[in-house]
Amino acid sequence: MSEKNARIAPDRVATVVRETGESKIAVTLNLDGTGKAEIDTPIGFLKHMLSQIARHGLIDLKVEANGDLETGSHHTVEDTAIVLGRAIDEALGDRKGIVRMADRTCPLDEALTQAVLDLSGRGYAVINMGIDNNVGEFPADLARHFFEAMAVEGRFCLHIRVLAGQNEHHVIESAFKAFARSLRDASRIDERNPDAVPSTKGTLTG
Repeated sequence: MSEKNARIAPDRVATVVRETGESKIAVTLNLDGTGKAEIDTPIGFLKHMLSQIARHGLIDLKVEANGDLETGSHHTVEDTAIVLGRAIDEALGDRKGIVRMADRTCPLDEALTQAVLDLSGRGYAVINMGIDNNVGEFPADLARHFFEAMAVEGRFCLHIRVLAGQNEHHVIESAFKAFARSLRDASRIDERNPDAVPSTKGTLTG
């Protein structure tokens, strides 16, 4: 292990657990992982999308997500986004040396989605999915809500725009892949400036 990697690794791992009357969510992630995913949730499509974040973001991701599915999947999906966002925020630490901003566009057959990310320390989201039909037990609008909740709790700015697409599964999956690739790029340590905070304010956490 290089000296730089030895310095980075301990600061870019996080575990966050949140339990409410509606759900119990536990997330452990390593931003400098290899894309390993251990996802335990009864919501199949959520498992599929979280696996996209791990694989395409090169994040080692372990998620245990269970909730009151008798009322639908909303609470479990929303609360997973909240905990995942908090884990990303914690793993980023003081955000020193990160590239900070990234822009990725990913296709999946007829679907094409752009994700623009700024790990700014401020939560904000503009999500335009443009889909109506559900994907199994996963209401289509939950994709928009997932990204919004994750961005707010992760304290980053996220814009997602669907540029083309008809199949709801393809549209949502291309969005998750685009986000994962943007997170991978934006969270990368900038080899040209590894010890500086990429902000004229001098902080991305204040």
